[in-house]
Amino acid sequence: MTPSTYAAKWKTVGLAVAFWTMLALSYAASSVFGSISEGHPMPWFRALSWNFSDFYLWMLLTPLVAWLGRLGAQNWRRFWLLHLPASVVLAVAQSVAMLLIFWALCGPNPRGHVYTFADLLRNEGIYKCHLALLTYWLMLVVLRGMASRHSLKDERLRNAHLETQLAQSQLQVLRMQLQPHFLFNTLNAISALALADPPQAKLMIVRLSDFLRLTLEEHHTQQVTLSREVQFLEAYLGIQKVRFQDRLVTHLDVGDTGNAMVPSLILQPLVENALRHGLLAKTGGGELRILARRIEGNLHVQVEDDGLGLPVTGPKEGVGLSNTRARLRAMFGEAASVVLCSRQSGGTRVELCFPFVECRP
Repeated sequence: MTPSTYAAKWKTVGLAVAFWTMLALSYAASSVFGSISEGHPMPWFRALSWNFSDFYLWMLLTPLVAWLGRLGAQNWRRFWLLHLPASVVLAVAQSVAMLLIFWALCGPNPRGHVYTFADLLRNEGIYKCHLALLTYWLMLVVLRGMASRHSLKDERLRNAHLETQLAQSQLQVLRMQLQPHFLFNTLNAISALALADPPQAKLMIVRLSDFLRLTLEEHHTQQVTLSREVQFLEAYLGIQKVRFQDRLVTHLDVGDTGNAMVPSLILQPLVENALRHGLLAKTGGGELRILARRIEGNLHVQVEDDGLGLPVTGPKEGVGLSNTRARLRAMFGEAASVVLCSRQSGGTRVELCFPFVECRP
């Protein structure tokens, strides 16, 4: 048993003792003050002996009542067949035990009348058994209610844990889809350079290995800081600059948002789309800009190019953009958005918007 389990167990025991003690004290005080008002003062010791022996016995029986409650919880027929006889047996047993303890502590009536335990049992037994029977059923109702509440809480925690695991698995699948897509494109480029320009192909392989190393370091991390994401992006752009030389001009400006948490590898597929479908599809290459700003509690990230722009027939989402949209929806729900549009001056812009979550040290 772990230390935290021990602590929780002793906390429960302490609360149970405190509850039954306060109950016994309140009933004892009520008995004493009630007898004073009637003109027959009762000694405190007698009132405390009666109530403490009564309630402490029920405290000791609480685990048994809880266990019986679990046994009879499967169906109503079993419930009544178990608890009707059990309540009578326990009520009688608790009443006899309590009266024995009280007799041993207090003995004869304080007003001088000597009587036997049989007299005490005859005078108080039926009344005490009736109260014990009510106490049993009250305890049973309370304990079953607490057990149901605890079971409901555990079920909710299990469901939340399963939902989290499912979401993490879905995000991991989405993320893994990006790597083959990027690797195939890069390896095709390396194979083209291997014969035309071997030194550049070698440099591209080195840059690719750097990028993969950064990716593997965060293999199990769904979110990274924006500054870390920029490192990934710079490693990726380093590969592309080897391939396209002066045809590619890049500008990265994240301002003071470097400590914002973002989904890992969220920018690379957008940049790849901008290069492949916009900039490098036109003669002479072009300019790529990545801008990040914090606006009213949200992080706005723009990836834009001055390339060919969107086709006249309308935008078509490829693997990169649809993957990005799915990942943001899985992480932030309706609070995230992805907007793809044409720039007025030519080219394409993709804007991501999702809650700004600052990295905690």
